[in-house]
Amino acid sequence: MATITFIGLGNMGGPMAINLIKAGHELTVFDLSPEAVKAVTSEGAKSAATIQEAVEGAEVVISMLPAGQHVESVYLGDNGLLQQLASTTLVIDSSTIAPETAKGVAKAAIEAGISFMDAPVSGGVGGAKAGTLTFICGGEADAFERARPILDGMARNIFHAGPHGAGQIAKICNNMLLAILMSGTSEALALGVENGLDPAVLSEIMKQSSGGNWALNVYNPWPGVMEGVPASRNYEGGFLVDLMNKDLGLAFDNAVRNKAPIPMGSLARNLFALHANEGNGGLDFSSIQKFYYRK
Repeated sequence: MATITFIGLGNMGGPMAINLIKAGHELTVFDLSPEAVKAVTSEGAKSAATIQEAVEGAEVVISMLPAGQHVESVYLGDNGLLQQLASTTLVIDSSTIAPETAKGVAKAAIEAGISFMDAPVSGGVGGAKAGTLTFICGGEADAFERARPILDGMARNIFHAGPHGAGQIAKICNNMLLAILMSGTSEALALGVENGLDPAVLSEIMKQSSGGNWALNVYNPWPGVMEGVPASRNYEGGFLVDLMNKDLGLAFDNAVRNKAPIPMGSLARNLFALHANEGNGGLDFSSIQKFYYRK
């Protein structure tokens, strides 16, 4: 078992940290929210007054932060952690950030003699709580092998996508596709309902036909069709529209930088941005259904 510091205990990070405790690891946590810290320390973790204190003696540091600027601040800023971590430390950043940011932090870590891996996740809050996340890792092969037994306690699937930054690239590709699928599924359901079809019946038809996809089969966006998904609890919880917008922005910026055409991704970005601007940013991303059907 490892001595781990976990930084960032939000909707994803908190459950992930708890699963590390359940896996038998010795955990110290840090977050700016006292309530978030309390939720994890009540499960057996230790807390620290400062982020610098939190990483003292850590064999592994895991971070789950909102955006690239937070990752850079934690690791590269004034009193950044790369200045104080031992060279034997393994750093795993599970934030979803720009690939260039991940590569920049990795470069600084390598210069400091520290192993770094970008390891964003897929699976949402439900996967974080259940310990069934998919980790998409970018970094050196030896760092990946060191990370694997740590990630096992939080994951169903663990992939080594390639070198530093590759985890982030794979993640933004996945989430761009997810946004396209959810938007298209919502559009098709709305068209069927406008023509008098039962959304549950139409969903079952499409699930068993060529239109079947993850958004339809597992995360149906129409209220009441599927139990246990955000659509059936007023789109509360899950993966927020604001976070999907962030990821679609990362995909768009990367496509511009690499001159890669993403017409469907660009349209999905515009749709979700408009949906957020209508006051839906705090709802689950499947609430895009409301954009297509407003009755």
